[in-house]
Amino acid sequence: MNDKWNAFLNKEIIVEPTNHGVLSGKTFALKDVFDVKGHTASAGNPYWLHTHEQASDHAEAVKSLLASGAKLTGVTHTDELMYGLNGENFHYGTPLHPINHNRIPGGSSSGSAVAVAAGLVDFAIGTDTGGSIRIPASYCGVYGFRPTHGSLSVKGLIPLAPSFDTVGFMAKDINTMLDVASVLFASQATAPSFENVVGVNNLFELTDEEACKKVEVLLEDHAVSYKNLQLSYKLSECMEAFRTLQGIEIWRAHGEWIKRYNPTFGPDVAERFEWASTLKEEDMSDAKQIRDTITKELTHLLDGQTILVLPTAPGVAPLKNAVGPELQNRRLYTLQMTCLAGLAGLPQLTIPAGYVNQLPVGLSVIAGRNQDQQLVKWVQAWMGSKERVSLKE
Repeated sequence: MNDKWNAFLNKEIIVEPTNHGVLSGKTFALKDVFDVKGHTASAGNPYWLHTHEQASDHAEAVKSLLASGAKLTGVTHTDELMYGLNGENFHYGTPLHPINHNRIPGGSSSGSAVAVAAGLVDFAIGTDTGGSIRIPASYCGVYGFRPTHGSLSVKGLIPLAPSFDTVGFMAKDINTMLDVASVLFASQATAPSFENVVGVNNLFELTDEEACKKVEVLLEDHAVSYKNLQLSYKLSECMEAFRTLQGIEIWRAHGEWIKRYNPTFGPDVAERFEWASTLKEEDMSDAKQIRDTITKELTHLLDGQTILVLPTAPGVAPLKNAVGPELQNRRLYTLQMTCLAGLAGLPQLTIPAGYVNQLPVGLSVIAGRNQDQQLVKWVQAWMGSKERVSLKE
């Protein structure tokens, strides 16, 4: 493995497969928030590492992959306690963007995305609460999947916000994605393929012009109908509801530990925890109403025959060490695009859509609940029919 990518926090953690199966011969990396027997997950923070014990068993997701023939070859970097979308870690450093080292890789599953994009492993496991698989996958030019909430066990996973936390995965090619999906969703029934593909104008409007054009090129040959998403709440309201619910759950999960140990966080993460600590339980009422309404409306729209297409992120990966209102606005735009699947607990797969100024951009597809394997199969068939479409400039 090539050390220059700095994707791995610990390459000495190697676990051999426990059986033969679909994933035999494949290697994978694991975000350092999962239990690996005999290892203490750091969650991207040395204070967490030093105040927790070694795991007595593997996380459920790790067991499934090992039992299907995959080999674990190391654990990867993450934003501190998974509370970020940039991938810049104050304590352990930032994995290098696979194309432009001046850009962030995206987070919080930053190391997993870079390990895949750099070809260090066949696939990688991460988590997605507010976009932590989807955004780094888009920035690094790989496939990234956030599953239906609750469809995969989170046993052995350090929580962030439990009603949003999911176990996701990334790979450079769609066939590997389908192999992993066939293992993790083995018990999930698959239905006939989707008939309607809907693009939503006001989601595309959040995207930089050049990135939007690149995404639309990938859709040109498909009969995509565009319309305004007729939701009861604006995207900005959905995003604020998501942030509020997530923030309250985060403080529930980690507030006592923070007060007890007073850990040092990077400035941006510290600011988010400080904000989360100010939220009140009564703030949840309106936010829950928004989540319930959005869930019903998206469930009705994504009826088993229809999927939703949208850009994954507002544009290409931002520059490293960026500060100020422009970066904050970009974060808020990003959350407006990622919060819908989070609020409704829906599966979302991001696809490499092409390049803008030699940097990747992603296109996402969202399906209804528990249509995870069906969604990956649809993308495999659809991308196969797009071979003539160049993903390069």
